[in-house]
Amino acid sequence: MMAATNGLVHASAHKPLFTFGVIADVQYADIPDGRSFTGIPRYYRHSIDVLQRAVSAWNKQGAVKFSINFGDIVDGKCPKDKSLWAVQKVLGEFEKFPGPTYHMFGNHCLYNLPRSELVALLKMPTGSDRAYYDFSPCPEYRFVVLDAYDFSTLGWPRDHPVTAAATRLLEEKNPNADKNSPEGLVGVDQRFVMFNGAVGEEQLSWLSDVLRDASERRQNVVLCSHLPLDPVAASQVGLMWNYDEVMAVVRQYNCVKACFAGHDHKGGYSVDSHGVHHRTLEAALECPPGTSAFGHIEAYPDKLLLVGSDGMADTEMCFESSQFCKSM
Repeated sequence: MMAATNGLVHASAHKPLFTFGVIADVQYADIPDGRSFTGIPRYYRHSIDVLQRAVSAWNKQGAVKFSINFGDIVDGKCPKDKSLWAVQKVLGEFEKFPGPTYHMFGNHCLYNLPRSELVALLKMPTGSDRAYYDFSPCPEYRFVVLDAYDFSTLGWPRDHPVTAAATRLLEEKNPNADKNSPEGLVGVDQRFVMFNGAVGEEQLSWLSDVLRDASERRQNVVLCSHLPLDPVAASQVGLMWNYDEVMAVVRQYNCVKACFAGHDHKGGYSVDSHGVHHRTLEAALECPPGTSAFGHIEAYPDKLLLVGSDGMADTEMCFESSQFCKSM
């Protein structure tokens, strides 16, 4: 098992079962460049150029079957009278890729538009207003896309029961007047800030059902979430509120091989104690003009191989066993 800088991962001798494109945190806005709350430069207009280069690369590669966008399609600083226009502009770039693109909510998406509107705009294949789903690009693999803001203060109406319950949780866990501030919180408790969220009880039950079915089908599962699920692969302030509950469900089975996320813009990689790979993807937003952060992933029976652009590190994720998944 290894993570590598660009150019150090060697191509497999075998042909992949399929290949898919990945990009995270485009956060486009038609505004001047700025900085994050920690002072990191952000290139709001250039980020759509990164997406354009990603789509062009996937199209030229020729074998990319689908793409996954890991959330935050537009930035929270986008003027609200331009939110819909900005989302549609970014989606127009994704539509230049001929295969399907699978989307998920990020906090910046929900700063701009209500979740009910986003589900339709992002064409989430749920058949309802829920924002979590699964799909299988081949018999050997299952992808599970989580709604990391299912339980949060973001995207729900102010008088919604979820908003009230999430607000109570933040009041309990975060003593700061500014609930986006982790000041005074220690370790993984820093995750209890307003720009994060959680997977709700109904979604957790659904996840267990999906993983049970994948185990019975002996499928390798790839878990996708805007929010990271491992404190080693991301900043502790960027973790999902109930990452531990999600991973407890994952560990009931032996089929989840990798968890991919966005949100923590610097990126990260780890392998947890159960052999699950966690890869947080570097953000398109923080690429200086002329640079990029995107990639494609080759899926094999026994590993995933991320081939990144200059700002996204190559990563080879070898599974602990080449056997397909079985329930523990």
